[in-house]
Amino acid sequence: MPPRPQKPCAALGCRALTRNPRYCDEHVGLGTAQAERQAARKRESSTQRLYTYKWQKASKGFLTRYPLCAEHERQGEVVAATEVDHIVPHKGDATIFWNRNNWQSLCHSCHSRKTAREDGGWGNPRR
Repeated sequence: MPPRPQKPCAALGCRALTRNPRYCDEHVGLGTAQAERQAARKRESSTQRLYTYKWQKASKGFLTRYPLCAEHERQGEVVAATEVDHIVPHKGDATIFWNRNNWQSLCHSCHSRKTAREDGGWGNPRR
């Protein structure tokens, strides 16, 4: 019988592929809640990643000025934007983070798709 195909580990933030039913070898003994807590401890808080009250105000103002999803606009469609995206990922660099020329308005689904492509989510290779 051929081996079971690999799939992403169900632990939050884990990018490992596994043939186990839900979790990779690192997370197999953990329950879902434990695995999520472990992943959350590894990641910096939103404030440490520069997403402060100042960002909330700035992004809300940007969405007011640019209310349509840039990705859908490029396709000739009209969809309301809900999130401000950094075109080039800032990776903690405050200069890139606050450069408004590096911002674009996106709808939630476009932002999620772009982030997954860049960060290696849903089994995508990390860029």
